[in-house]
Amino acid sequence: MNNQRNVYTFEDYKCLPDPVFTVERECLEPCPAPIVVDNGSFQCRAGWASGISHLDQPRLLFRSVAARSRGAARNDAHVGNDIPNLEPLRWTFKSAFDRNLVVNCDIQELIFDYVFTHLGISTQGRVDHPVVITEPPCNPLHCRQMMSELLFECYGVPRVAYGVDSLFSFYNNNVSDGADLPSTGLVVSSGYHCSHVLPVINGRLDALNCKRVNLGGGQAVTYLQKLLQLKYPANQAAITLSRMEELLHQHSYVALDYQHELEKWGSPNFYEKEVHRVQLPFSGRAAGVCVSVEERNERKAQQLRRLQEINSRRREEKLQEDQKRLETLLSVQELLEDGSLELFHKSLVELNMDSAEELQSYIHKLSMSVEQHRLMKAETAEVEQLAEDGSEMVTDLNQDSDEPGKTTSTIQPLFNKAEYHQLFLGTERLRVPEILFQPSLIGEEQMGLMETMQFVLE
Repeated sequence: MNNQRNVYTFEDYKCLPDPVFTVERECLEPCPAPIVVDNGSFQCRAGWASGISHLDQPRLLFRSVAARSRGAARNDAHVGNDIPNLEPLRWTFKSAFDRNLVVNCDIQELIFDYVFTHLGISTQGRVDHPVVITEPPCNPLHCRQMMSELLFECYGVPRVAYGVDSLFSFYNNNVSDGADLPSTGLVVSSGYHCSHVLPVINGRLDALNCKRVNLGGGQAVTYLQKLLQLKYPANQAAITLSRMEELLHQHSYVALDYQHELEKWGSPNFYEKEVHRVQLPFSGRAAGVCVSVEERNERKAQQLRRLQEINSRRREEKLQEDQKRLETLLSVQELLEDGSLELFHKSLVELNMDSAEELQSYIHKLSMSVEQHRLMKAETAEVEQLAEDGSEMVTDLNQDSDEPGKTTSTIQPLFNKAEYHQLFLGTERLRVPEILFQPSLIGEEQMGLMETMQFVLE
């Protein structure tokens, strides 16, 4: 990053394949440790609930998608971090989710295969560990039934426990703060497709008053992509969803007072200070290169000299061909003068000529052409000599007329190709997250998070 001008570059992060871990002995003894799967619609996390400090963090973190083209075999699908670059294969992505609900069991089975294989579970056709899996608030019974059927019948897990990820977080934060359970609070969970407001009263979720807003990170990323593609129509192909996710996570912020913050962006000084310039990849001449008038004139002179050399070479080749042709015709004419009539007529047939008069006419035309080429060559050489003498005289006059300390060359900057491939993030930094609080910005007729929270609290 350049601190003076706030120029950033895209990381364009590419996934690396996850290793296949081996199961720790602590996860097997004295009893099989539970497997925790945070089954999100954007990312999936998986690890062990063993109580061991070095196993507290998730071992697997990957996108909850499978890349499988239509008609491809099941073993040809790529899941999660096995997809190194998302953009070329995005059109083949299949998700197990519709919004935040699991509806596609085939893709969910591929994700479970990926999780269990990379965690190191080697039992064939069976998983002997209990599974703790997250689900959305107020998950429909049919979705939970399909998930249970998949885990019990396909993997043979001994036990399954379901829970809401935001409530797990609420419980963990209360334990960390030393609060006496049960506790009361309001949980605001903003996911990739939906956001939830969950009231917790005396440690129990008040399911009747839970509210969902059908907006999340996915809509924000799409909105940011549309804004920048409208702003930079020449760079639409480079404004990809993956890069927009990076901009949303690293460069956007939520304004405490949205209207007041927009007014601050109207100041040129504030804009120049807070705008983030993000450099798109490009190939070409380096940015900021300047060229003087003399350099441009020198380039034009070089091009002119090259054209003159090409024309001179062509004239020289034409002259040589005419001279060679003329020598051949003159040798045939000498046969007529020497009295070798039979050989002369044979040569005329070879030259595709009918008479001595036609031969004489060709000799006359070629002689005139050769003479013209020679005169033109001599005149060109004389003109070039005069031009060189004149340029030297003009240079001397310019040197005599220049004032001390004043240069005749004017530096003019070339078109800055680097800035042409930069994205200027100004009001987009706060405008995009604001859709969670004002869905009307993208044409959604529903309450925002603040109105939903107020409705739940009342």
